[in-house]
Amino acid sequence: MLLTVLGEFVLPSREPVWTGALLGALDALGFEEKAARQALARSSTQGLLVADRVGRRTRWSLTPNGEQLLEEGTERIYTFMRHRHRWDGRWLVLAVTVPESQRQLRHQLRTRLTWAGMGSPAPGLWVVPDAGRTDEVQAIVRELGIEHSTMSWTGPSAGIGDPEDVVAAAWPLDKIETAYGDFVRQFGDLHVSDQQEAFVAQVNLVHAWRRFPALDPALPAELLDHDWPGPDAAAVFHRCHERWHRRAQAYWQRMCTGADDRS
Repeated sequence: MLLTVLGEFVLPSREPVWTGALLGALDALGFEEKAARQALARSSTQGLLVADRVGRRTRWSLTPNGEQLLEEGTERIYTFMRHRHRWDGRWLVLAVTVPESQRQLRHQLRTRLTWAGMGSPAPGLWVVPDAGRTDEVQAIVRELGIEHSTMSWTGPSAGIGDPEDVVAAAWPLDKIETAYGDFVRQFGDLHVSDQQEAFVAQVNLVHAWRRFPALDPALPAELLDHDWPGPDAAAVFHRCHERWHRRAQAYWQRMCTGADDRS
């Protein structure tokens, strides 16, 4: 949730923000001060935020790594499901072997390939019906240092087996569709009455939407047997964000200018 606040309100201005403003934001979202301070400390340890003292007060700035992470996330979140492209029939297939003993590496690989839209229909095998993701996946493999245990192919299906079976094994489409329905029900008819409610609603909206780029591979219509709810959910996301944005920003500015001296 802190990352969502940073991406929505700190990243656009690139300005340092007082501890009190961040604590106030997380308090409005239902987090106790101890948990909020722990989140700030973790973000600093992870190299996303850096603190500096101004007298007895502390302010926080995004590091270059933090800015890059949030910029990439913002780009993916706000463009996801906005435009659908006709499929050229090509797949990207990745075969990679990471020993069970390297659990942290396996977790990083799964997390990053999933964010890149890939699914795993079988152990060690990753697929996505989008050969245009090759550069992105290549960068992931290179950064994780696993080139020596990886092979890849791009091209159309050879006609052996049913692509729908691969899709069903690689992605939990039923669960994704249910999640879209829950999202629309939660936010589609939500009304806010003041700036604080708009702030809370916008953060919760973005926080809920940000999981879909990692959850939904945005499959082409040719691989789906019915209309996919993703575009309609995206329309709800952008409509609600536009509706609440001005009041949410006003509440954030109030917290920044009126931030207390909690260091």
